[in-house]
Amino acid sequence: MRKILLVPVLALALGGCENMSDTGRLTAGGAGLGAATGAIVGSFSGNAGWGALAGAGIGAAGGYLMGRAREAEQQSWQRGYQAGRASQ
Repeated sequence: MRKILLVPVLALALGGCENMSDTGRLTAGGAGLGAATGAIVGSFSGNAGWGALAGAGIGAAGGYLMGRAREAEQQSWQRGYQAGRASQ
């Protein structure tokens, strides 16, 4: 029964990311990857739930920071491109 429910849940989860910004996608991806990694590491100490929670928080923070850095880089590039076009 769980396998049957897994497919629609995954489809809804992935479909919800369609209109997200790059920062939002990176934050969500970082949280998911961090939660999975934290659960694996936490399971070695017998506390997979806390490991997943900590990993999700750390991954979300890292994804958010990476997204903001990419957006700032893109905005800077656009400003430089526009300034170059204006000087011609």
